[in-house]
Amino acid sequence: MVQKNITSEDVAKLAKVSQSAVSRTFTPGASVSDKTRAKVLAAAKTLSYRPNAIARTLVTQQSRVIAVVVAHLDNPLYLDVLESLSKQLQQEGFHVLLFMTDAGDADQILQEMLQYQVQGVLMASVTLSSGLAEECAELGIPVVLFNRIIPGTRASTVSSDNFAGGQRVGRFLLLGGHKRIAYIAGQEQSSTNRDREAGFLSALDEQNVECWQKEVGNYDFEEAGNATRRLMSGSEVPDAIFVASDAMAISVIDTLRNQYDIKISDDISVVGYDNIPQAAWAAYSLTTVEQQFSSMIQIAVQTLLRQIRADQVESESYVLPGDLVVRNSARIPPEL
Repeated sequence: MVQKNITSEDVAKLAKVSQSAVSRTFTPGASVSDKTRAKVLAAAKTLSYRPNAIARTLVTQQSRVIAVVVAHLDNPLYLDVLESLSKQLQQEGFHVLLFMTDAGDADQILQEMLQYQVQGVLMASVTLSSGLAEECAELGIPVVLFNRIIPGTRASTVSSDNFAGGQRVGRFLLLGGHKRIAYIAGQEQSSTNRDREAGFLSALDEQNVECWQKEVGNYDFEEAGNATRRLMSGSEVPDAIFVASDAMAISVIDTLRNQYDIKISDDISVVGYDNIPQAAWAAYSLTTVEQQFSSMIQIAVQTLLRQIRADQVESESYVLPGDLVVRNSARIPPEL
């Protein structure tokens, strides 16, 4: 015997409430009294009823699905960001649909995202072209970029003041008396790397100092090790290295210690960026720039949901300051 497909109408009849009361009971954040909720849940349990999210989407034309696009999950920073973003969105009654991209550009998966009728897009560690950002806006789908910037579009951005952070690092290393300061870049086209590098170079320029040598690590652990080996291959080596992310800086420290028997801080200072949890480990004690990730995540979620609920796409920009966290991986200037 085929079991009857139990509907919300069946639950409403048994609970002696309206069908809309059943719908509100199973809609996160909807207003329903404790007494009505208890009656509906008891009836649903008796009938083994489970709400059909797909059917609700067809009726309401609201999927309550947010596309979260990430890359570089080998970077522990974005594992923590993804976890926090997902929890906050779920607490607001939205479902997270995760998309991965190998490159720093999400254009190639945008059409796939749109097939799922997503109500918003949140991008962490990736970006998309200005044209496709505008396409989302025309479709009424708000886009928020986390720690990335696309000027001149209706995509919203939440980021750190990467320029000021890079500037702090440059000034700190100069105060420490370093003369041969190298830079290991992340992905050169990314706004995070571009701004960190620009701030760093501006600080050096204030003292008429040039960057001793630049290599590229592409925000990748292995490539950062290769970049370190290139810096150490000449007759003269750097006395300080600013690395565009903590994950790469950890690779730099491992390479210097294990392959060149370098004493970190005494022989070569290393400064990172992000202040991931591993930066505080005693094995690294990494001097770095701290980004306010908790506040950034909260603002990103609030911005996205506010635009979804208002059914209005706007370009909002939030830039949060970052502080220099001084530990033992770099020479500490006497002035500090």
